[in-house]
Amino acid sequence: MIDVRSIRPSLQRLAQSGVFLGTSSWKYPGWLGQLYTTGAYEYRGRMSKSRFERHCLEEYAEIFPSVCVDASFYRFPGERYLEDLAGQVPSGFRFSHKVTDTITLKHFPRHERHGELAGRDNPCYLDADIFLQSFLSPLQSHREKTGLIIFQFSHFYSSDYEYGRDFVDDLDAFLSKLPTDEWDFAVEIRNSSFLKKPYFETLARHGVGHVYNQWQRMPSLSRQLQLNAPDRKATPVGCRLLLKCGRPYKNAVESFQPYDRIREEQNEARMASAGLVRQLLENPRGRRSYLYVNNRLEGNALATISAILALLEG
Repeated sequence: MIDVRSIRPSLQRLAQSGVFLGTSSWKYPGWLGQLYTTGAYEYRGRMSKSRFERHCLEEYAEIFPSVCVDASFYRFPGERYLEDLAGQVPSGFRFSHKVTDTITLKHFPRHERHGELAGRDNPCYLDADIFLQSFLSPLQSHREKTGLIIFQFSHFYSSDYEYGRDFVDDLDAFLSKLPTDEWDFAVEIRNSSFLKKPYFETLARHGVGHVYNQWQRMPSLSRQLQLNAPDRKATPVGCRLLLKCGRPYKNAVESFQPYDRIREEQNEARMASAGLVRQLLENPRGRRSYLYVNNRLEGNALATISAILALLEG
């Protein structure tokens, strides 16, 4: 079992250089005894799920300088919710948010959570006005604790875009309406064929970062870094270690729960992540950078981060 508190100094030093390492979400009971104090969330002698989910962020923020908020992907964040998050962390802590999929879905998938909209075209797709009013505006009062704002696009099919350049044209028009010089924005895509010069040039022109994402149907992190080297001077940089290439999300969930230990090491992803951080540190005065690790990559994001730090310092 790793000693999570021992990695705090390294995480803080990196954050002071503008490189924030953290996890994707934080409410994992499997981390009790590693990051979270066993017994701290009991009520009448039993583990209280509600108490744990309401208060464990405070303990998380004692060690980590940032976290990626998955909840904002499913609903627009309200002021009360954001105030509650901000009140549990110290100054300097950064919440990165995935933008609500109301903005990034071209068509609503046939999923029960979309209700009557399932299967229909999305009239709010890449609507800058709705994004500015419903997503960015509530974040204004929490700007000092806001990290990367991620536009995560699901995999597009030929019925969505016949050519990658058509997506890039829509993205270009959308980004042109955003205050990209005032916030850290980045784009995460799930179509490997879109990872070409026009896409990267469009992001760079707007000062928007690319999220290097290790995911089921995307090129590996090392391959994405070869396709486009991060330029921290020009844009923020994002990285999310989500899945082993080729592994379905459902398979990872079933195999790795309750996320209390490493189940399968991904050494290539670890090495590529450490290499990315080294590159970022070569320009410490550039834009902020954010790297997040998901439990579904290896089974325990805490241990994965510890391994990446060991490679950096080895």
